[in-house]
Amino acid sequence: MKQFGFLGLGIMGAAMARNLVRAGFPVTVWNRTPDKCRELVEAGAVRGTSPAAVVAASDITFAMLADPAAAREVCFGPEGALAGMAAGRGYVDFSTVDAETSREIEAAITSRGGRFLEAPVSGSRKPAEDGTLIILAAGDRSLYDEALPCLEKLGKKILHLGPVGNGARMKIVVNMIMGGMMAAFCEGLALGAQAELGLAEILDVLDSGALANPMFRLKGAGIAAGNYAPAFPLKHMQKDLRLAIDLGDRLDQPLSCAAAVNERFKEAKQRGLGDEDFSALFKAVR
Repeated sequence: MKQFGFLGLGIMGAAMARNLVRAGFPVTVWNRTPDKCRELVEAGAVRGTSPAAVVAASDITFAMLADPAAAREVCFGPEGALAGMAAGRGYVDFSTVDAETSREIEAAITSRGGRFLEAPVSGSRKPAEDGTLIILAAGDRSLYDEALPCLEKLGKKILHLGPVGNGARMKIVVNMIMGGMMAAFCEGLALGAQAELGLAEILDVLDSGALANPMFRLKGAGIAAGNYAPAFPLKHMQKDLRLAIDLGDRLDQPLSCAAAVNERFKEAKQRGLGDEDFSALFKAVR
């Protein structure tokens, strides 16, 4: 029976790894903070001592890290994933990073005879818990096919987008659009509040017409209740906006709206909202 590894047990990674364990896959888990492994070990996972040890014990290792720096550290650092890589093993990185980071990790993995697939996901805590993420894979097709039974327990839509880099760029574009939507949404709610319009009425109107969408429905309810528990932390949205702007610079593509939205999220981070949900932008603009 194939063995699987999972590196990174944050909000997303823990939920995804739990779904694999529940589905009966043998999973070895690792997290920089070992206590985060406890619940998964109690559910049937094995705790690995390092990324290298997890990769060495697994046919396919999945990784879900916070940003490009963390993805590089877990791969290239002391006792990192690369140290455990061998011919035929697979490494699937769910992290949202820039295409250059993905290609750097791919080159290192394949230099050891391994196979690499980038697979950033669209969705936050609830879709991760429910196994209804959208998985934007790119890279080694044989690894994609081999990992598909696991991916089907994690996502409702799974795409293979071609060579490494395409998954990263697709995720950056999606999150840039989502960040812009959230900024406009929060400013609209703040303007309505200043104009003495009821928040519930604004949300009802939005949900009744062409602007109706799941994000406004879900995040609007959270904003109305003052609930900003992080499903997708604000600091991660700002990181993704930064990656989008960097991509725009590389491609000479003007991104004036995204640049303005990025400044809004940076201001919110400076106000100490980085670890709250990205809908907490409302608190910075109201």
